[in-house]
Amino acid sequence: MNLIDIDKFKSQLLALKSEIEDIDSISKSSTATVTLDQSSVGRLSRMDALQGQQMALESERRRKQQLLQIQAALLRVENGEFGCCTHCGEEIAMGRLAFNPAITRCVGCSE
Repeated sequence: MNLIDIDKFKSQLLALKSEIEDIDSISKSSTATVTLDQSSVGRLSRMDALQGQQMALESERRRKQQLLQIQAALLRVENGEFGCCTHCGEEIAMGRLAFNPAITRCVGCSE
């Protein structure tokens, strides 16, 4: 893999990181504690709010996991290991990296 390709993937990783951080800052209010005041909110509305809160918490967990994967990929870029399978050491196909630049394994090792 040449330096132009690596720079392209690094830019893509940084853009993904920025996008996820923006979404994370916007959705902070969705994970707030649900008020259990029966006089202002009905039982079903509270259940909907609790379900929405749990979905937001799961989305937040996934975003954090994605950020960790992106940070690991950026570290591999800095160390000169980007684009190589972490299991066998072979080069990961460009199409696979284009789909997910934070991927860590080649097709053979991911099965």
